[in-house]
Amino acid sequence: MVKGVSFKVARGGIRLDAALVAAFPSVPRAFAREAVASGLVTVDGRHARKGERLAGGETVFVKELLEAGDNVVQPDPSVDAPCVFEDPSLLAFDKPAGMKVQPLSCREKGTLANGVAARWPECIPLGDRPLMAGALHRIDAGTSGLVMVARTAEAFAAVRSQFASHSVEKRYLALVGGRVAEGGKVECDLVHEAGLPFCRMADARTARPASRRERPMPAVTSYRPIACFGEGGKARTLLDVVIFTGVTHQIRAQLAMAGLHIVNDTLYGAHAEDGVLGHRLHALSATFMHPATGKKTTIATPAPEWANG
Repeated sequence: MVKGVSFKVARGGIRLDAALVAAFPSVPRAFAREAVASGLVTVDGRHARKGERLAGGETVFVKELLEAGDNVVQPDPSVDAPCVFEDPSLLAFDKPAGMKVQPLSCREKGTLANGVAARWPECIPLGDRPLMAGALHRIDAGTSGLVMVARTAEAFAAVRSQFASHSVEKRYLALVGGRVAEGGKVECDLVHEAGLPFCRMADARTARPASRRERPMPAVTSYRPIACFGEGGKARTLLDVVIFTGVTHQIRAQLAMAGLHIVNDTLYGAHAEDGVLGHRLHALSATFMHPATGKKTTIATPAPEWANG
């Protein structure tokens, strides 16, 4: 980390963030922009403006600036997520609803990855992107249930390749409004819906993608009813849901397309329910080939209380 350092700008016409990267080559451009936006960089004693171009000769003072090597998950022993599986290659957790899997910034704590970093520090450098701490897949913050984590680089590569080839069977429990008599399958390409200040997925055949460069993502969600609770307007159906693909919000979006709204999932059309944390979707299990033994393996979490009606 660069702290309490100043330098003179040698030439004009350069953006401040570019000048920071030129002065400190170990600093990624994104970190330079973040430091400027956070008021951690001054120019001739004044706070710098975002996107500011320098005339040359100014004195730039850096209060604090992260380097590439600082971009790792910080340990947070206060994170409490039950570990449901542990061996020399893998870990698996029953993530509570409301907890994020990974931080968006190396300054953030309170996520599952921060808890993993505290108890299993060997996971910290693992992943094909920073801040993964070995996480092999993600589920939404509002979704509870199974998250698997690799403890070695070999295990990470082997299991991630299975996720990429759609050979991992992922089973979920979803509580939806109304009574559902029959199972079904929803199959379509999904895209991020344009014109929204938040992430919501939509059918690529009817929606305008958020970016021209975005490629539609194939997704298939199969479901079947396994229990019904309540009557009339309070009726609920518990669904067994199976997916092999893993697109953002896949189950939430595709069940909503079938007219099946997950309880408390207001993003996809359900009514908000008092006292309910997160939406009623739980990652129950995953079946895959174990990276060390080569044997077919299923790791499961306990069903949540709401699955009992």
